[in-house]
Amino acid sequence: MLVIAVHGSSAPGAGATIARLVRALDRPALIAHLDVQRPSLADVLAKNPGAVVVPLLLGEGYHRRVDVPAVARRFHCTVTAGLAGEPDVARAVHDRLLAAGGPGDAIVVAGAGSTRPHGNDGTRSVARELSAAHPDIPVLDAYCSAAHPSVRDRVEQLHRAGFRRITIATHLLAPGRFTHALDAIRETTPGVHAVSTPIADHPLLARLVLNRYESVRPEVLAA
Repeated sequence: MLVIAVHGSSAPGAGATIARLVRALDRPALIAHLDVQRPSLADVLAKNPGAVVVPLLLGEGYHRRVDVPAVARRFHCTVTAGLAGEPDVARAVHDRLLAAGGPGDAIVVAGAGSTRPHGNDGTRSVARELSAAHPDIPVLDAYCSAAHPSVRDRVEQLHRAGFRRITIATHLLAPGRFTHALDAIRETTPGVHAVSTPIADHPLLARLVLNRYESVRPEVLAA
């Protein structure tokens, strides 16, 4: 069984976004939550021992490195790599950036943020990819929580430097408190041109999840 581990959110629209991802997979899959919502990862794996767990996580933070593997070991499950650093993630963020109205004259790549070593590498990787796609404008990383600089601080820094059409490229999966915070920044901070939407229901994410699942050795999938 394919089990997709998601963070979970009580925000309206989060569940629908993840449901669109699952429908795009065109194969059976279960959703398990790491926080806020049910069923939990432990609940799902207890009923599906030996499952393959794909962490739908954009960073290599605590969930990816610590609690998902710990729960999976209890039920003899395999955990694939997360999504951090994958070119398809950057492509999905870029597509949503263009759909939001283009890059403007500066881009802030907004990730969730982590205090763990390498926890923010995924956001930095997206910033590098977008910088390569738009070499004539600044592309800077920023974080919604736990890490610095904050998104608001980064936007204000660019505005002070004279940029007036700053686009926030959302490096987040689904609607939640962080996307609400980004919308608030757009409404209250001078210079913000647009905020792109989250990426979990982008077709490239479904393809990436399936690739993660199918990369597991056949003898493990058959166990």
